[in-house]
Amino acid sequence: MSDGDAPGVVETDVAIVGAGAAGLSLAHRLARRPPGPRRPSVALVTAPPGPLRPPSRTWCFWEEGTGPYDAALTASWRRLRVRPRRGPGIEDDIDPLRYKMLRSDDFEELVGAAVARSPHTVRIEARVDTVEGVAGGAEIAGTALDGRPVRVRARWVFDSRPLGSLPAARTTLLQHFHGWFVRHDRQVFEPGTVELMDFRTPQPAHGLSFGYVLPTSRREALVEYTEFSPRVLSRDRYEAALRHYTGEVLRLGAFEVRGTESGVIPMTDAPFARQTGPSVFRIGAAGGATRPSTGYTFAAVQRQTRAVAAALAAGRRPLPPPAHSARSLAMDAVLLHGLDSGRIDGAAFFARLFARVPAERLLRFLDGRSRLYEDLSIGLRTPVLPMLRTALELPRLPRRPHPEP
Repeated sequence: MSDGDAPGVVETDVAIVGAGAAGLSLAHRLARRPPGPRRPSVALVTAPPGPLRPPSRTWCFWEEGTGPYDAALTASWRRLRVRPRRGPGIEDDIDPLRYKMLRSDDFEELVGAAVARSPHTVRIEARVDTVEGVAGGAEIAGTALDGRPVRVRARWVFDSRPLGSLPAARTTLLQHFHGWFVRHDRQVFEPGTVELMDFRTPQPAHGLSFGYVLPTSRREALVEYTEFSPRVLSRDRYEAALRHYTGEVLRLGAFEVRGTESGVIPMTDAPFARQTGPSVFRIGAAGGATRPSTGYTFAAVQRQTRAVAAALAAGRRPLPPPAHSARSLAMDAVLLHGLDSGRIDGAAFFARLFARVPAERLLRFLDGRSRLYEDLSIGLRTPVLPMLRTALELPRLPRRPHPEP
């Protein structure tokens, strides 16, 4: 890390823009690398306090055994439950996997400690205005909170900021949700089991809705209402949906709401560019890490950042790999269009899958780690004729921009 020739210019091997899941994950991996001739200097450029900094949020993912972020986890589980609209719930043990809950504030604290311990890593707070290629790399121009200009020149830049608009797609649905962190006077929750999808919610005309319960103790949980649909709802409608779910479905009675959480995750078959300049790459959701069929992003971010860190250590060009296989993306595109057209009943589709496929195998499929014969076996447990009709229709659909949520 050094000052450049011009005043106020920080020079570094790697610059990471943004402190979401992808930016923090890559910074954590690089800060913890052992000393060596190829250990790069790193600048993590994050938004200053204010409207550009994202609100606290929850990331969930699954992995085998222990992981690098276990010290920051809120909770983890080995049992999942899916509830169809009618009939008993479908519950399964996902061993050797664990379903893990990580709060962004706790993750940022974990990464901040690693960055502080690393003599090769520095954190810079600035609003990023431009990222442009220069001879031998790229330069970030930004503004600090006090109005001072900030410039960072790097050999490689990894930009994890959300895109200003989505690429054109044949189908785009939004996974949008609102949740309550609740505390109850009675022991009403099962701390060993996640309610992954509870379809006993009123279903929209296109897409699906479900309740989601992450119990952190017998008295505390994150309870969310989620929809996959083309448009977000008003705050009043989310609150009404949560009141219905907690009151009429879960029958929780009186409880205290100790916090809230909202979000919108695009689920799209749009192609995402992983490189925007000779030395500038996109990572995270901006680089296509979000799984189109589920909205899960965190596990793909880990694959991307692991590959980038390995390439830097080996002295290779650190182009992030595709987050998902072409086969996975093709299957997701069919499902998305089937949900959007109303040809596929989303609640029945997912409940049927969890009823007919062991949850551990299904999670590996959703993570893109299943083999071809497993994918075919799972495909045969879906509504085959509607899926085939949708697959034949898909290539004829034009790609169109999606209006902003």
